[in-house]
Amino acid sequence: MHAYRSHTCGELRETHVGEHVRISGWVHRKRDHGGLLFIDLRDHYGLTQCVVEPDNKDFAQLERIRVESVITVSGPVLARSADTINDNLPTGHVEIRIEEVDVQSAADELPLPVFGEPDYAEELRLRYRFLDLRRATLHKNIMLRTSVIKAMREGMDARGFFDFQTPILTASSPEGARDFLVPSRLHPGKFYALPQAPQQFKQLIMVSGFDRYYQIAPCFRDEDARADRSAGEFYQLDVEMSFVTQDDVLDAIGGVTYDVFAQHAEGRAVTSHPFPRLTFAESMLKYGNDKPDLRNPIEIVDVTEAFNQESVTFKAFKSQIDLGAVVRAIPAPGAAEKPRSFFDKLNDWARKDMGAAGLGYIIFEEDGGKLIGKGPIAKFVPEDVQGQLAKIAGIKSGDALFFACDKESAAARLAGEARIRIGNELDICEKDIFKFVWITDYPLYEYNETEKRIDFSHNPFSMPENGLKDLQDKDPLEVMGLQYDLVCNGHELGSGAIRNHHPETMFKAFEIAGYSRAQVETEFAGMLNAFKYGAPPHGGIALGVDRVVMLLADQVNIREVTMFPMNQQAEDLLMNAPAEPDSHQLREVHVRVALPPEAKKD
Repeated sequence: MHAYRSHTCGELRETHVGEHVRISGWVHRKRDHGGLLFIDLRDHYGLTQCVVEPDNKDFAQLERIRVESVITVSGPVLARSADTINDNLPTGHVEIRIEEVDVQSAADELPLPVFGEPDYAEELRLRYRFLDLRRATLHKNIMLRTSVIKAMREGMDARGFFDFQTPILTASSPEGARDFLVPSRLHPGKFYALPQAPQQFKQLIMVSGFDRYYQIAPCFRDEDARADRSAGEFYQLDVEMSFVTQDDVLDAIGGVTYDVFAQHAEGRAVTSHPFPRLTFAESMLKYGNDKPDLRNPIEIVDVTEAFNQESVTFKAFKSQIDLGAVVRAIPAPGAAEKPRSFFDKLNDWARKDMGAAGLGYIIFEEDGGKLIGKGPIAKFVPEDVQGQLAKIAGIKSGDALFFACDKESAAARLAGEARIRIGNELDICEKDIFKFVWITDYPLYEYNETEKRIDFSHNPFSMPENGLKDLQDKDPLEVMGLQYDLVCNGHELGSGAIRNHHPETMFKAFEIAGYSRAQVETEFAGMLNAFKYGAPPHGGIALGVDRVVMLLADQVNIREVTMFPMNQQAEDLLMNAPAEPDSHQLREVHVRVALPPEAKKD
């Protein structure tokens, strides 16, 4: 018999009764039942109940041994009695009567338990991540991640894509976040950058004639962590295709994404492929952002014209409209039944949390066959205009209508957040479903209010909708890019574009964003040079692996689906990183550390 196991801890069934077996694993739980000692032994594959009798020579040792110790047990497989069968376990119809025990590794007292998975501070969980990973939920999440990546690879392979690897040590690129820099020993004073994404390399792969590329790519960005974004590093399904239109990319990646989600949905519904599409402008109007959660049925509508009518006397809105503000209306189905406190809390939230003047509302009820509005601002809005508002917003008796008035971007933000809050408060959002949507037609540029200049709004390597002509003839803020995002349940899962593969169009695009021709030639020399020797029309996308798994695992924190994540301060508590290098290491890479004053005090 094998030194450690003839079977795994998840393998034994009634067909094995009478066999003499050997299994190894961690002591998951111990129970003393009237002299008999029951031990649940766990490994990667499952859990098996073992029983040892008081006359066994190893009984005393097993009584003393701590949970999470690693042991090997040998003995016959027995059928459990009818009243002790555990149908929740695949091995729940059998048990092993222990005859021999070998202790492979005795565990110290645990800093956090594995059995039962009680809630513990994240700092402790990350410091002892190897213990945390033994817990069933996290173990399941990591195995789900493995299965999702496998399904992604299979989907890409089936569609004729090829798995290529791109460099990790490379040059800096304007992806919108801070680079992680790596000093060069051989080239004093010079630094590599870890790739924020393989953007330029995957485009160069297309120029090199390989037609369809993908990889599960590591990406590095020195940015703050959020619940749905890892600090420091993350993985994405990175994709690029030659001789394609936007429709080709959306069809290929939509198909892969649907297959991955359908395979792992576990009874939850998935939007049918092809996924619906919304333009950026439509999404901002209807949902207040460009990553709408379509499980929420509420759609925002513009009611600026209704409030700007002469008969409306609500000066708080009319004076703002005169200064260029818009009015957005957010329906609240069935909210008329809610107490006054429901409306007051929303108004307080708008003021305190959103910095808005407030969140006006009208409650609609039927009176004598007519729809009548009530509430603080209803008296300033004539009945005929109330009817217009109800018609525009699809309001019926028993519903309410909230209003956000501000400049367009601020009104969209307030209305979007209010939509989410109202949907959750009224509990009207769909459950157990993954609702996908493509967001398309993004503006290529945006105005940077802080620096008073025009910036790229999305991917700087994107092709304008009508190429160079748009850049020459249009106001930059009106130029649309062939850019698209994939959104699911309010999370951006992927972002991509048809690329700008014409050198002169690229020079012009960057010129508008404040880059000189010399800067572009220096910073993107490799790609520009390649484009001069024949570049195919190409486009691609990148899907966030971590976010895909987070949604499928029904988690709200991305660290719950990452094997060894950093904390929110970008610290690896398990390996104690980042750490101070010694003087010899610094000399080798020709670096001298100049700490800021606040760090010196520490």
